[in-house]
Amino acid sequence: MMAAYERRFPTCPLIPMFVDSDTVSEFKSEDGAIHVIERRCKLDIDAPRLLKKIAGVDYVYFVQKNSLNSRERTLHIEAHNETFSNRVIINEYCCYSVHPENEDWTCFEQSASLDIKSFFGFESTVEKIAMKQYTSNIKKGKEIIEYYLRQLEEEGITFVPRWTPPSVAPSSETSTSCKKQAAASAVVPDAALKEGLNSEAPSHPSGAPEPAVGTPDDKLDADYIKRYLGDLTPLQESCLIRLRQWLQETHKGKIPKDEHILRFLRARDFNIDKAREIMCQSLTWRKQHQVDYILDTWNPPQVLQDYYAGGWHHHDKDGRPLYVLRLGQMDTKGLVRALGEEALLRYVLSINEEGLRRCEENTKVFGRPISSWTCLVDLEGLNMRHLWRPGVKALLRIIEVVEANYPETLGRLLILRAPRVFPVLWTLVSPFIDDNTRRKFLIYAGNDYQGPGGLLDYIDKEIIPDFLGGECMCEVPEGGLVPKSLYRTAEELENEDLKLWTETIYQSASVFKGAPHEILIQIVDASSVITWDFDVCKGDIVFNIYHSKRSPQPPKKDSLGAHSITSPGGNNVQLIDRVWQLGRDYSMVESPLICKEGESVQGSHVTRWPGFYILQWKFHSMPACAATNLPRVDDVLASLQVSSHKCKVMYYTEVIGSEDFRGSMSSLESSHSGFSQLSAATTSSSQSHSSSMISRWRFC
Repeated sequence: MMAAYERRFPTCPLIPMFVDSDTVSEFKSEDGAIHVIERRCKLDIDAPRLLKKIAGVDYVYFVQKNSLNSRERTLHIEAHNETFSNRVIINEYCCYSVHPENEDWTCFEQSASLDIKSFFGFESTVEKIAMKQYTSNIKKGKEIIEYYLRQLEEEGITFVPRWTPPSVAPSSETSTSCKKQAAASAVVPDAALKEGLNSEAPSHPSGAPEPAVGTPDDKLDADYIKRYLGDLTPLQESCLIRLRQWLQETHKGKIPKDEHILRFLRARDFNIDKAREIMCQSLTWRKQHQVDYILDTWNPPQVLQDYYAGGWHHHDKDGRPLYVLRLGQMDTKGLVRALGEEALLRYVLSINEEGLRRCEENTKVFGRPISSWTCLVDLEGLNMRHLWRPGVKALLRIIEVVEANYPETLGRLLILRAPRVFPVLWTLVSPFIDDNTRRKFLIYAGNDYQGPGGLLDYIDKEIIPDFLGGECMCEVPEGGLVPKSLYRTAEELENEDLKLWTETIYQSASVFKGAPHEILIQIVDASSVITWDFDVCKGDIVFNIYHSKRSPQPPKKDSLGAHSITSPGGNNVQLIDRVWQLGRDYSMVESPLICKEGESVQGSHVTRWPGFYILQWKFHSMPACAATNLPRVDDVLASLQVSSHKCKVMYYTEVIGSEDFRGSMSSLESSHSGFSQLSAATTSSSQSHSSSMISRWRFC
């Protein structure tokens, strides 16, 4: 591996922007175990010509320090930019090391940081260019190493002897010096560890990328793995343990089961960072929309029960739960017109939750891990009416949500009796389906499913549904046309969709200039923890927390000091009476936090005293310009807009006993409240919220 890596210099044909490199300094220990080399690398960055002209350079230079420790079998790489180092600070850390449980495997870890202080007014452009270049280089990392490994093999070099201590021991003074140098070069930078290292191994017997792992203190019981999780390599087992430990240390709330964590790891080829990101987003989504309780709290409308042609039907030959969907018999247009897109989505979510429950039951019944289900889709009757645009839009939305939150739950998809119109539908939806999922699709036209390689290879003859030529009576509804008398107007559907969206643990509130929104929390036991999670959907606000020994008077509609305003966009409640004085009647327990429009804020406060705590969202007034007494143009324009005096927040708060507290909501590394998605959807904004969303958090 190390011999292959050294061939990247002085240039690398697989990295076109890597023009040249010169050796600046080099050190080798007397025993040959330590080799430290520093190079100055010349890069031709793929940047606009205008930007290069403004910056006055055609090439940028980086300094790279490689520290090879043959004794410890590690290679540490540190790189930083030399060009524009007073304007842009880039640091990169990489490490090649031997896997702790299999010395024939090489682990690769990498992290980087970017700090743009100033760049001629093109800071945003420089950031995008840097991220693009860095991302493309990461993708090529494994490819480059494999290229040089093959090159070595073609030259007949298939084995490089490991370093062994020299037969004649060096003097004690030299030995001590070498040991100090070895220790210095073998240390991974603290910054790299704090960043959370990317985990991909460029070399592995199977050729697949594997994450680097540490040495966990505990291991999973072999019988438990075999019984509930399936075959796992030591590397995969370590990934599961590490991700579970991270959740136990940082995630507030119920920790997912190992089977659930494993689905996200498999969906990202056991790359811990990528799996953790999508899982955190999914956990936030589940909590916001109370998906964990959907089977117990939500009853599907009668229209769905009568006309949605799908249902569970026994299991396949592998023990997977079998779901049958008669899509060709289903009136998708009628269902969308009668129920709306959100009701259909919620019904599909309930089906997926039922599938997870059935997988757990079948695992117990069959005595082996069953983590996915089989879906049988009958397309007989599919025609052009199924390509109705709002119906296809609803289908794409459902696919997107399911792909993001139920990875690796579909074991196999059998599509039967595909008609001529099917390729048109497939062309529309296939780009939205993950490549790994598409490989699980088996498509049969006409009666091909009855021949060799057909349905009998996957489903026992005794349970093939009667409408497919089997003998088993299938209780799946036959579908049919939804009566037009059940159709609803666009306004009714829009209101219903909004209701479904907002049926969450979050509440909305309006904040007006001179009228903050406040909520009251009573604390009985000191050292309890108040947690909050809110999105600033509109305007800028100031967030405060106050404490009072006595309870504020309940809001009175006819009171000027405490009143309640209800508006379509949310309510407004004021609790602090205007006759109250700060420092006498109540006190501030947190420094004010200014939150800008679009920000997602999570945090917590450990209470010191019992009593009453007031969380306040207050309108943030822009300060007057300090340099001049004249008003700014922006301030004048803002004062002319009525909407500028109204803000909107959507929030959730929770009080947790100190013994149950395990970290604030900000511990989710996704750092997105997820309500950002909700606010974007309800305002019908076509602009992506994720690109402009800023997330903030505090620990108190």
